Amino acid sequence: MVVDCDSCEVRGKACQDCVVSVLLGAPPSIELDSSEQRAINVLAGAGLVPKLRLIPIRPVNTSEVA
Repeated sequence: MVVDCDSCEVRGKACQDCVVSVLLGAPPSIELDSSEQRAINVLAGAGLVPKLRLIPIRPVNTSEVA
């Protein structure tokens, strides 16, 4: 998964409640592998960090998502 903050529809409005901002300070883009995604989901599910709030401006091509 590639998280591109520059292409997030809610950038600015939801950054303070997004796990990317909490953990990394809102970089322009980051790439998370499946184990990192699972770890963030576990942390968010336990209430330790906020959930990923990314809403891509353009639709994601599902053939690119692993």
